[in-house]
Amino acid sequence: MLQIVSALDRLGTESAFEVLARADALQRQGKSIVNLGIGQPDFKTPAHIVEAAIKALRDGHHGYTPAQGILPLREAVSRDLKRRHGVEVHPDTVVVWPGGKPTMFFSILIFGQPGAEILYPDPGFPIYRSMIEYSGAKPVPIVQNEGNEFSFTADQVLSLITPRTSLVILNSPGNPCGGAARKEEIEKLVAGLERHPHVAVLSDEIYGQMLYGGREHVSFLRYPQIRERLIMLDGWSKTYAMTGWRLGYSVWPKALVEKVVRLAVNCHSCVNAPTQYAGIAALEGPQDEVHKMVAAFDERRRTIVPLLNQLPGFTCLDPGGAFYVFPNITGTGMDARTLQNRMLEEASVATVAGTSFGIHGEGYIRFSYANSVDNIREAIKRIATLLRD
Repeated sequence: MLQIVSALDRLGTESAFEVLARADALQRQGKSIVNLGIGQPDFKTPAHIVEAAIKALRDGHHGYTPAQGILPLREAVSRDLKRRHGVEVHPDTVVVWPGGKPTMFFSILIFGQPGAEILYPDPGFPIYRSMIEYSGAKPVPIVQNEGNEFSFTADQVLSLITPRTSLVILNSPGNPCGGAARKEEIEKLVAGLERHPHVAVLSDEIYGQMLYGGREHVSFLRYPQIRERLIMLDGWSKTYAMTGWRLGYSVWPKALVEKVVRLAVNCHSCVNAPTQYAGIAALEGPQDEVHKMVAAFDERRRTIVPLLNQLPGFTCLDPGGAFYVFPNITGTGMDARTLQNRMLEEASVATVAGTSFGIHGEGYIRFSYANSVDNIREAIKRIATLLRD
């Protein structure tokens, strides 16, 4: 019998992809599925970005690139961060990845081990807890609740830190709840973290350009007092509708760059060359399409929230960012998984149960409004019929 390491049994998964696979199977059977499950923009990558990748191929960029990412792309990231956040980031502290997950994966591998504790949002992106458990560290949930608009408070996070805490993972705007942290809470948390110099911070800011209602995204990069223990995650997937391109980046403390680049060499060698040139075009080209996409998401947000609130047994908060809503469905009398399955099988609407995002997600369902207004209206109409029957 093969001897497989036990740590693999602790790995979780991302249920949104399981829902997507089931929805695709039903479509192949001839059913018309409205997919409000998967978290990706329904827009095409802007044309000038696609053309930059094609040009890179035609210009002969077919070979290996540095494991850290090509310097022109890292320089473009630095300029973009200066433009958006007003901070100076040296290109040598930027590492380019095939997507956002490698930053999570390697951050948790670096700080997670038996005896350590890692704080993470719950409900939250499922890979956080999965990788914490894989590393052998103890996962400590930062509960995201309706009473605080599905975001964290400084007092809440600080109260969970112990001498064993090695890493705090924060995500704002957040997946799956759409919560967005307030500036005053971020500043209070940064001040409190000065009392815990042994704690690193992973700030997942992949939805940082998707905020609504006049909210401001405040990057943890703005606070020099924690820069040497801060890992900031961002990328192109959501902002530029580039999910399938697999391109992300993170900013690292100087002391960790060499170590994490070594992990990249051992894992994937480098990110493919033409995609990196596309990344430059995205950051340095026109941002009109980004603004159009965010405006469309805002319109969809303003459509879906009142419609969900009209459904029997549903109550839905107005999300601050990203493209998700996380309605409370306890009034339906069904648990999250049952309702998810019934909506897909009986109403042909794909969503993701809140329990896919953590133990504190029971009683909630995630809807992605990265779909058209017409499809959103059709989905809610189908769900209303299901709940009436």
